[in-house]
Amino acid sequence: MKIAVVGVGAVGGLMAARLVQAGHEVCALARGATLATVRDRGLRLRSAGQESVVPLRASAQAHDLGEQDLVVIAVKGTTLATVAETLQPLLGPKTAVMPAMNGVPWWFLQTPPTCDRLAPQDRRIASIDPDGRIEAALPLPRVLGCVVHLTCSSPEPGVVQHGFGERLIVGEPAGGSSARMAEVCAALSQAGFKAEASAQIRSDVWYKLWGNMTMNPLSALTGSTTAAMLDDPLVHGFILRTMAEAAEVGAQLGCPISQSGEERMALTRQLGAFKTSMLQDALAGRALELDALVSAVHEIGLRFGVAMPNIGALLGMTRLMARERGLYPR
Repeated sequence: MKIAVVGVGAVGGLMAARLVQAGHEVCALARGATLATVRDRGLRLRSAGQESVVPLRASAQAHDLGEQDLVVIAVKGTTLATVAETLQPLLGPKTAVMPAMNGVPWWFLQTPPTCDRLAPQDRRIASIDPDGRIEAALPLPRVLGCVVHLTCSSPEPGVVQHGFGERLIVGEPAGGSSARMAEVCAALSQAGFKAEASAQIRSDVWYKLWGNMTMNPLSALTGSTTAAMLDDPLVHGFILRTMAEAAEVGAQLGCPISQSGEERMALTRQLGAFKTSMLQDALAGRALELDALVSAVHEIGLRFGVAMPNIGALLGMTRLMARERGLYPR
């Protein structure tokens, strides 16, 4: 496949490197120090105690790269609207666009059964795409959903450190199966990922969100690892109450969760004491992806009349902290 990866930081860099190693024709849209490093020295991948250097054609301009079969978007949600409008040169008549990003995607309320319960003006998530720029640039028929279940980081520009996990879930936003979904899963499997085709990608998105929408902002607020938060009985109780509210929002969306909050937290505990991605961003002074993880959930819950005192408190406190530190717009 001809594949363009937009953003070769942690997740994007890992996908780009492995897809190149699997023999696909891969290019990257990058900028700044990452672009310069990849051009001069290639993309360095550290995984399972080994390091490899992967040659990768990269540019800051989409028109240098041409039309693709697949465009993987792996940027921070805070930059998506601006980036989306630059991608048109990559998009041919049949190009699929697959965001591999955290949180609620912009298209989440545009598919059945949810859209059937909402007026057209209520299907846009204002906290994600306030003026419809993303939807206009990347309309729903182009989109493939993707849920990322692995850890990796980018300790310096052009370097990707894979942690643990290999799982990528791919699916059509409206559900069911398709030839392009199968093709993308096959390419990812060839690249060493545990790629799964899902007939219910919206439920997969919500399940992951349900697990990390509380831990991420709480870690940024407290500066604590996941283990420290789970070990504090008051914080643990707050996490469970917040997850119960998010589960109720999911039920209204046709994305019910059968697992209990305690069961989900037990899985998190097995991962050990780690710093969430939002805590890493806060420590590095980077903008926080609060809207995709929490603001969107709060907005959707209000739209469906769900009581959310704990989600509201979490959003308000984290947003205020981030604004005071210059990590979220005022």
